[in-house]
Amino acid sequence: MRTFNHIGIVTTEKKEGAILNEGLNVWLTDYNQSPNRIEFLKFEAGSCLPELVQTQGHIAYTVPSIEEELKGKKVIFGPAPCDEHLTIAFIEEEGIAIEIMEIK
Repeated sequence: MRTFNHIGIVTTEKKEGAILNEGLNVWLTDYNQSPNRIEFLKFEAGSCLPELVQTQGHIAYTVPSIEEELKGKKVIFGPAPCDEHLTIAFIEEEGIAIEIMEIK
């Protein structure tokens, strides 16, 4: 079962407090610090994330098993481990990017 985690909004300016994720080549704000659970994203040239994510943003959900959640879905990125506690993937549903997150 999916649980809402955050929404990703693409911006053309680096927001205060944003940190560069060098692996993805994107500046990210901490959605845990946002009262509306917003993650602002400013992409640098050469980001490996799909164009759909870079142009339209995304909605993110946590799931108990990323492997199970991705079965039969249109996967557009990943799965990719971010650290020992987080694995992410992006799928396309209803024409938008959905981030799937497994947090251990």
